[in-house]
Amino acid sequence: MDLKNLLLEVSDHVATVTVNRPSAMNAMTPDTLEELERVVAEIDRYEEVRAAVITGAGAKAFIAGADIGLMRDMSSTQARELALKAHGIFAAMERSSKPFIAAVNGYALGGGCELAMACDIRIASDNARFGQPEINIGILPGFGGSQRLPRLVGKGRALEMILTGEMVDAAEAFRIGLVNRVVSQQELLGEAHKLAAKIAAKGRVATKLCKEAVVNGLEMDLVRACAYEAELFGYSFATADQKEGMSAFLEKRAPVFQDR
Repeated sequence: MDLKNLLLEVSDHVATVTVNRPSAMNAMTPDTLEELERVVAEIDRYEEVRAAVITGAGAKAFIAGADIGLMRDMSSTQARELALKAHGIFAAMERSSKPFIAAVNGYALGGGCELAMACDIRIASDNARFGQPEINIGILPGFGGSQRLPRLVGKGRALEMILTGEMVDAAEAFRIGLVNRVVSQQELLGEAHKLAAKIAAKGRVATKLCKEAVVNGLEMDLVRACAYEAELFGYSFATADQKEGMSAFLEKRAPVFQDR
């Protein structure tokens, strides 16, 4: 795959996607989004991949927002199209059967924060900083920030971040539930890959069903969501992995999943 702004590596069933524009603090561009769209589709299609880690090159930034120089002279129509492109990519990540883990180093601002929130799990280095500073340049979040942030941290905290444009550090991000854990910069990628490997070792079908149950269920009321869970639960009993998993448990051995 021909990539100029991203790096893609696959090892031991884990894909690592690195936004590789460190000289620009990995600022998001339309070209970066085009490449990310192709990479997400490839990860979802490639059966060998069981989980993915997304990070940013260098020590300063995960993604320090969008490239304002490229956005400044956009028309209203162009801005809307850019936002819809990002929404489509982030929705594809959420719909993917593969869990996405954000390994957030340094600044995750604007589109960077929004990309991290579109991932299923977020691990932050202790120097990470999160924010939706769009209000400071006369706009609002356009890549899902006004919707995913309140779903993660609650309406009040989200509005405070969005209306002030102020950043929160890694410790505060953990306290309010924006990230799952905080580790040192040196440990960040190792911890993300360790978690990805742990997920990759599970049965692919069960992993897919678990993610579907949570992601899709959150968009339903509780009654419908529980009924949906029951349907997926019943379906899981029609798989070879269920038979193997339960047999292995009763026989006190490690399961050998066949992913079907």
